[in-house]
Amino acid sequence: MTNTSKPTAAVIGLGSMGLGMALSLLREGIAVTGCDVVAASVAKLVEAGGKAAANPAEAARGADVVISVVVNAAQTEGVLFGEHGAAETMAPGAVFVSAATMDPEIARRLAARLEATGRLYLDAPISGGAVKAAAGQLTILASGSAAAFAKARPALDAMAGKLYELGDSAGTGAAFKMINQLLAGVHIAAACEAITLAARQGLDLHKVYEVITASAGNSWMFENRVPHVLDGDYSPKSAVDIFVKDLGIIQDMARGAKYPVPVAASALQMFLAASGSGLGREDDSAVAKIYAQLAGVSLPTAKS
Repeated sequence: MTNTSKPTAAVIGLGSMGLGMALSLLREGIAVTGCDVVAASVAKLVEAGGKAAANPAEAARGADVVISVVVNAAQTEGVLFGEHGAAETMAPGAVFVSAATMDPEIARRLAARLEATGRLYLDAPISGGAVKAAAGQLTILASGSAAAFAKARPALDAMAGKLYELGDSAGTGAAFKMINQLLAGVHIAAACEAITLAARQGLDLHKVYEVITASAGNSWMFENRVPHVLDGDYSPKSAVDIFVKDLGIIQDMARGAKYPVPVAASALQMFLAASGSGLGREDDSAVAKIYAQLAGVSLPTAKS
């Protein structure tokens, strides 16, 4: 039975991350209403004990916490202020938790616009992947007012293994996430460059993986993504186009700050090449295919 002393939540966007977050809320006795453009995702939430809504406005009606798990700033703005947007039905004092990766300046603008209506906004980008989302062990990089944190606290505790409270206004969480994404994108590109060079050298790629993961050159991304290359399996855990977007945001931020980011810019070019070659929806490790094409080498293929 749901504990009625706990807040009610709406989750907008039930992809691999959002569905896991919704299920984590349900496990903690928080009633959840969700919506998504994919009916099968909504059905999974309902099967787990949640409720379905047709759109963000319907999902947000009566919710104490509205959690938006969409791809980017434009979608977040649509969730809030578009047709059937959540802002029109959120109760005064309810909190909107924005999990999308976006430019910090846009996060500040969205927060100001929502807060002017008497609602709260928590800038709360996430990291950790679908497995941690389902386990309630995400890292959440959050910033916002004390009131926003207080209102969102039970939901945050249900979804996060690590919650970083990074400032008292929106935009700071987004900025921290972009630093993470700069490193993540660069490390994925570097891992793909290294494993494909190993192929060009005729090395045993599985042995390369074993040696590097035990050596100083290892990174979390090398350890996590190179197995996708070794298996020839590019089913998207995180797609190429995610880093086209995120490294593009880094370029915009850096240009505005008149700050050079040449390594991130080089990584962006490889993701752009992959996307332009039709690999945008494949796993981000598919950047290795571009290196392989350039080098004229063969990478492992999926086992039938």
